[in-house]
Amino acid sequence: MVDLQGQYRRIKPEVDQAIHEVLDSCYFIGGGPIKTFSQNLAEFLGVEHVIPCGNGTDALQIALMALDLKPGDEVITTPFTFVATAEVIALLQLKPVFVDVDYDTFNINERLIEDAITERTKCIIPVHLFGQSCNMEAIMEIAQKHGIHIVEDNAQAIGADFQYENGVTQKAGTIGHIGCTSFFPSKNLGAYGDAGAIFTNDDALATKIRLICNHGSKVRYYHDEIGVNSRLDTMQAAVLNVKLKYLENYCAARQKAADFYNKQLIGESDVIIPKEVKYSTHVYHQYTLKLPNTDRDKVVKNLKENGVASGVYYPIPLHLQHAYKQYGFNQGDFPVSEQLAQEVLSLPMHTELTEEIQNIILNHLRSAISKSTSTENLLR
Repeated sequence: MVDLQGQYRRIKPEVDQAIHEVLDSCYFIGGGPIKTFSQNLAEFLGVEHVIPCGNGTDALQIALMALDLKPGDEVITTPFTFVATAEVIALLQLKPVFVDVDYDTFNINERLIEDAITERTKCIIPVHLFGQSCNMEAIMEIAQKHGIHIVEDNAQAIGADFQYENGVTQKAGTIGHIGCTSFFPSKNLGAYGDAGAIFTNDDALATKIRLICNHGSKVRYYHDEIGVNSRLDTMQAAVLNVKLKYLENYCAARQKAADFYNKQLIGESDVIIPKEVKYSTHVYHQYTLKLPNTDRDKVVKNLKENGVASGVYYPIPLHLQHAYKQYGFNQGDFPVSEQLAQEVLSLPMHTELTEEIQNIILNHLRSAISKSTSTENLLR
């Protein structure tokens, strides 16, 4: 699904030098690379504050902690996302409230949000899934109308541009009150281990987030907030500093690969290619198809037998996961998410893809779909 070795080889001298500088300094916690990376990422995103942390899940949890939410407060998000989005809500004894997604974009359906708002609703977490922003202009209007905080889950869309109706653009993750991201190695901007960051333009929130990340402490042994221990490793900061310079090129390479996939698949009757919306660029963290008339799992099996990687993100929506049964959700509550869980299939997507490799992938995909469709027709 990714080729991190190929990507590393292209920037090996820079990465190796950055790592050796950290080793030579023996400054493994804190230090110059972390400050430099924070400043560089803030400049890239056009945001006032970037606070690094241990991973993307921590980023979401710390963001919610900074909002002073109380047990039982409700947080709206989507059931069609990685579990971390809802996990942090539950861990803080808040109540996850799910809103179904849009079939075309995979993102939260902003037209359904207001129906889910109650007097206990304190926050919305829109997830910019697979590399494309949610409709943040509409979501922010809802939030402002109801006095609700917005925490953007931007783990999959760093580098994407959101465009307002008036033509103004803003980076995904910097529009809400707080934005969160992950630098998991397979992300568009990936570290060589776990890492994450939190963004905000709010000075007071930034101060509080920094405290929470460091045991609630600004001065050692003096603790002003209940906090956690979530720091960006100096080694990871050094690596990310190198890779940040190439992020726009990485996104362009993914977009080029997606364009090739699209052109080759657009006429396939059993395949629905990803939809690109007018209000957001797509940085293709994943290239995700829908196979509505096919036994998707048989396609996956056939691809694997022929040495072609694929991914299903996500096979079970969060409202049907055993861990979330306590919230009283049932089969059929979020039909679009449930349908997508049966139809989605992600193809290899990374910066090192060539058209030759993609053609091999596509040939095996067509064969796998044909075999699966033929089997289904025989069963009928």
